[in-house]
Amino acid sequence: MAEGRLYVCATPIGNLADISDRLRQTLSAVDVVYAEDTRRVAKLLARLEIVAEVRSLFEGNERMRSAELVRALAEGRDVALVSDAGTPTVSDPGAMAVAMAREAGHPVTVIPGPSAVTTALAVSGFPADRFVFEGFLPRQGKERAEHVEALAVEPRTVVLFVSPRRVQADLTALRDAIGGERRVVVARELTKLHEEVWAGTLDEAVRRWRGETKGELTVVLAPAPSVDPAVSEAIAEARDLMDSGVSVSEAARRVAESSGVSRRVVYQALIEGR
Repeated sequence: MAEGRLYVCATPIGNLADISDRLRQTLSAVDVVYAEDTRRVAKLLARLEIVAEVRSLFEGNERMRSAELVRALAEGRDVALVSDAGTPTVSDPGAMAVAMAREAGHPVTVIPGPSAVTTALAVSGFPADRFVFEGFLPRQGKERAEHVEALAVEPRTVVLFVSPRRVQADLTALRDAIGGERRVVVARELTKLHEEVWAGTLDEAVRRWRGETKGELTVVLAPAPSVDPAVSEAIAEARDLMDSGVSVSEAARRVAESSGVSRRVVYQALIEGR
């Protein structure tokens, strides 16, 4: 019996016209489709005029369904894995199924396609030679605070997914940790009829995206500006003076005189770091 192959299939993130011929051919040929949301894949299959066996594979049943998927491969069945939109495993279920299929020795092929990550990155205009994808921010607690603080000094462009119910909370957290002047792009409903790509500062973003909004959101954050080593040393020296009881204003003045670094730069860094 020939062994089955797992096809990890990227699906459109909004516009069904983005369906590729290869995706169409693959979904037509496989024996079973495992989907994060069976209702969504049913609409996709109907659009393609494909009749297929569909099984669910989402966060709540991922381990059980992944094992079932691997058994189907062992029986010689070809399997397609799809998520709600974009590429499975990217902030979506599927990584466990891929890992288990590989561990069992079954071939795995990717059918590439649309991605909200690269689409938002491309339209942002920010540097894309190096970037980091953070997915969704943690919802609360120490983990959330640590994630947000790390982004303040991240030297690469950052791509985030944001829930429409939490857009203002997430943008406010970023603004409070990073400062209001950092540039940001908010992409809503990418590739869809009401696509919107908004650009501005974090201060402006907090004002623009107040309350709950509608549609899927991808946020692209500009890289942190590079810091001159001399400036870092001056700020560290000023903080040492403050630890010994010197006021913020006086520490900034003394260090500016001795180092040549702008008093305003040192003072602002000390205020923001309090």
